[in-house]
Amino acid sequence: MLQSFCIGWISGISFMGFRFWNPQLSTAQLLFIVLIWLGLQLCISPKLKSIFSKILQLSTNLCMGAILGFSFANTQLDQRLALVEHQSRQGEFIAYIPQISQLKDQAIQQKIEVLNLNNQIQYFMAYLPNSILQSHEQTIQLVPGQYYRMYGELRPTQSYVTEGAFDQERWSVQQNIHASLKVKSVELIPPQQMTAMGYGQQYQRHQGVLHQFKIKVEQQRLYLRAFIYQQPLRNHGLLLALLTGDKSLLTEGTSELFQRFGMSHLLAISGPHVLVFASMLCWAMQLGIRKYCPKIYLKWPKQYVLVVPFIFCVLLYCAFTGFEIPALRTLTICLVASSMLLLRQTIQPFQLLVFSAAILLLVDPFSILSAAFWLSYGACFILLRIYQTLRKHILSQTEVIFWQKLKHSMWLMVESQWKIFVALFPLMVIFFKQVTWISPLSNLFAIPWLGAVVVPLDIIGGALSYISTPLAHLVFLFNDLCLEVLYVFLYGLDRLFAPQMQDVALTSTQIVLLILTIVILFLPEGILPKYWAVIAFFALFIQWKNSANFQLSILDVGQGQAIYIRSVDHHMMVDFGGNYDESQFSVGQNIIRPFLSVNGVHRLDRVLLTHLDQDHSGGFFSLEQQLDIGQLSSNERVQTTNQAPQRLCQRGQQWNWDQQVYFEILSPKPEDLTDAHWNANERSCVLYVMVKGVNGPRRFLLMGDAGWETEYQILRDYSDLKVDVLVLGHHGSQHSSSYAFLNHFKPKLAIASAGRFNRYGHPAKMTQTRLKQLDIPLLQTAQSGSIHFKQNKQQIELIEERTKYKWLDLYRSLSKESE
Repeated sequence: MLQSFCIGWISGISFMGFRFWNPQLSTAQLLFIVLIWLGLQLCISPKLKSIFSKILQLSTNLCMGAILGFSFANTQLDQRLALVEHQSRQGEFIAYIPQISQLKDQAIQQKIEVLNLNNQIQYFMAYLPNSILQSHEQTIQLVPGQYYRMYGELRPTQSYVTEGAFDQERWSVQQNIHASLKVKSVELIPPQQMTAMGYGQQYQRHQGVLHQFKIKVEQQRLYLRAFIYQQPLRNHGLLLALLTGDKSLLTEGTSELFQRFGMSHLLAISGPHVLVFASMLCWAMQLGIRKYCPKIYLKWPKQYVLVVPFIFCVLLYCAFTGFEIPALRTLTICLVASSMLLLRQTIQPFQLLVFSAAILLLVDPFSILSAAFWLSYGACFILLRIYQTLRKHILSQTEVIFWQKLKHSMWLMVESQWKIFVALFPLMVIFFKQVTWISPLSNLFAIPWLGAVVVPLDIIGGALSYISTPLAHLVFLFNDLCLEVLYVFLYGLDRLFAPQMQDVALTSTQIVLLILTIVILFLPEGILPKYWAVIAFFALFIQWKNSANFQLSILDVGQGQAIYIRSVDHHMMVDFGGNYDESQFSVGQNIIRPFLSVNGVHRLDRVLLTHLDQDHSGGFFSLEQQLDIGQLSSNERVQTTNQAPQRLCQRGQQWNWDQQVYFEILSPKPEDLTDAHWNANERSCVLYVMVKGVNGPRRFLLMGDAGWETEYQILRDYSDLKVDVLVLGHHGSQHSSSYAFLNHFKPKLAIASAGRFNRYGHPAKMTQTRLKQLDIPLLQTAQSGSIHFKQNKQQIELIEERTKYKWLDLYRSLSKESE
């Protein structure tokens, strides 16, 4: 009964952010309804005898759990989104430091609690360049529990809302961050001044016992960071990450190595780390009890005596690691298991998992947005299934010799790794769109080596740092050598196999079938026939084609332009966007590549770079060696390592795909290509796309960065052109989209591909005024995210990417209300 309710609860919360319903439910209302519901179930359950009535009860519990779960998640999300900042501004902020910072190459990333903006608690992510902290006569260090006056630029969190790209706004919602702050100056405020400044209530809240305990723990984390950093170690970053979860000292090379070998999960503090610490302390406590007061076991069983210290140790280490989701999962599982033990209830592994997940989501429903939640519980489910298999094997064996035990243990390790890899494969595809096939092999050695050797030594070294610095120094030095053994193993694998992250593109149907296959395989015997998994697996290889024959997408790449066009099996990119410094953040690698991957695009029939400005072509050059291209076109010769045949774009070029989608280059003229390098904007390749046999917006004019001069030529030479959708030239600058041009073609929709808060002010207010005067609707990628035109049967439909989830749609809705 309770288990089915919890499964429904988890399912309901997993729909957080979806917009099909908008119920509101407070925590108090939730608890009241749940208590009433459980009371009714306890009264009704004994009277239910038939199979039909039990199935009805099961279904009702699932539905009730799902409804309450979604209502609770929706309410919590609305409350958190109400605190999100939407406007950029300069200002002074009174900041409290609730946790340690993260060290970056040239700056510090610090989560701060802002006290002077709202009666409710708001958190910003502050970015402080090292030059600011060291520019004072006395170097300022941000210490947990201290107050600071910060002056800087507040900026709302902004994602590149393109399919496959990392959702920064989702991450900020999950982390409870309401804006970012680029700090320009910082000043320490003595705590005794806070009351005089009018922040007495906040100061008293920060002096609470539980809060002070958390601050003391954070200060100890900061102490361990400094202690390990000062040691003459080669791997101090990895040692610190394995001890406290603090990745500040990790090098980029180490992070990249662990990612390529599918071992990034080992850098998060999870069950093994927590349990090793708790087990070590409980073992020491058990030795003390045996020596000094063994009679206590005559009064209470050993497990009852040790359960409270064990839970305290787990809680302490979870606090020491910043309460990361894998550690919280371990804490909730231990709490549920201990409660069952004390209540003398039979512990069922699957039940334990479900109850712990439900409790975790009650405490923090936003955990559902994290990949760590799904990966952590997915791996835990597989390990529990392996535990059940092991238990059956032990019970079936009466006398087993040592070598048989060893052989079985080795096989169990191998089995666990490939099962975890297979089980988590769909989640890796969903969250990361990439997998590495060598993960089971690398983890086969790394997990036992780190869990049995490195982590225990790390914990011992950390404890000794408070007792004897020389002993702690020796332990960390020895542990550093142990890590070198791991590196030798990994570098050996690297030389043999040179593993890389592999892009995986599966349709939604294929992912569902894959999950179904894996669930059937891992279900206990007798629940469902295993051959069903074979049927689902072979269905994966059916060519599940996208139902839309035509698609044109203006991608959200910030300040730039990138357009994807598809017709059945043909694919084309018009521009790739580009950051001003692709080495710092690559639009090509982080936005275009994931988008093409999730859409199953392995080859581009055509690439058209309207011109070679950085904001149109920069993303291409960061991807050039990874692209399979049929033909590359631009208004001048492209200096690239890609071997695709090149052709200069010029007026009059035409082609079609499948006798349905027709393309024509309207500009530049052949004689104008001679000055394309010096007059790149006006010599942009202007592309006209027309789709036949469909209704809705089907004629598209893509202007590149062309301005008034090109518009005048098109107006003169193509006066009969029909335009439904106009992608504004030069991102909607005031020197494009002239009144005469807009008035003549009267597009049904105009689109500006521009970044939010861009320094050029695109789209220009003058351009927006012209569009309003002519009643031409305007969409901006900064407000709508990627804008898609997809064919559905005989209709082309408009889809704005930001309408998918509440946290994305909030800014779009507010922008439209302000217009």
